[in-house]
Amino acid sequence: MTDAPPRPLRVVLAEDSVLLREGLVRLFEEAGFETVGAYGDADALLAALEADAPDVAVLDVRMPPTFRDEGVRAAIELRRRRAGLGILLLSQYVEGTYAHELLSSGEGGMGYLLKDRVASLGELEDAISRVSQGGTVLDPQVVRELLARRADPLATLTPREREVLELMAEGRTNAGISAQLFIGIGAVEKNVTSIFQKLGLEDSGTDHRRVLAVLAWLQR
Repeated sequence: MTDAPPRPLRVVLAEDSVLLREGLVRLFEEAGFETVGAYGDADALLAALEADAPDVAVLDVRMPPTFRDEGVRAAIELRRRRAGLGILLLSQYVEGTYAHELLSSGEGGMGYLLKDRVASLGELEDAISRVSQGGTVLDPQVVRELLARRADPLATLTPREREVLELMAEGRTNAGISAQLFIGIGAVEKNVTSIFQKLGLEDSGTDHRRVLAVLAWLQR
């Protein structure tokens, strides 16, 4: 009696681009993996996690609804629910804050590759196999950007920008800052925009960036 063939690696995928999602499913099939779920957003993947029972989750970083960091935050939640699950982030972007939290846990079975720098199916197949076995796979560009972002972003602020941020932390509006510093409100707005850019705070259409900037100042 011959031994039964080994079970194929079970992969679950979250990628909002339909064309790329279907293409990855076919690539996984060619590599001998079994795609047990392919979803357009991270929430759908999380909802079906127990039923899919994957060995590895492959996630884009920016997905609906905000297209900012859904994939990385989902990866952290996946690790919380299933400690041994392999995670491969596959994206065009390096998301610093949550990626650093994910990597700093010290656990293996983690990968972060940039889509444009994956040169072959073999490279992707190798990455998935390695994270499924507890290994770590990081694109060198990801490593460089994460290390660069560990530097204190407040150090890049000009003296005027630091004054503006300090007054923001006191709860002052742009008009209040203008009056306190005896500068025009347009100059205040210019400084606030520069602060957001230097702290890597993207426009989400809300005042949330102002809160995050103040937190960065208070945690210095």
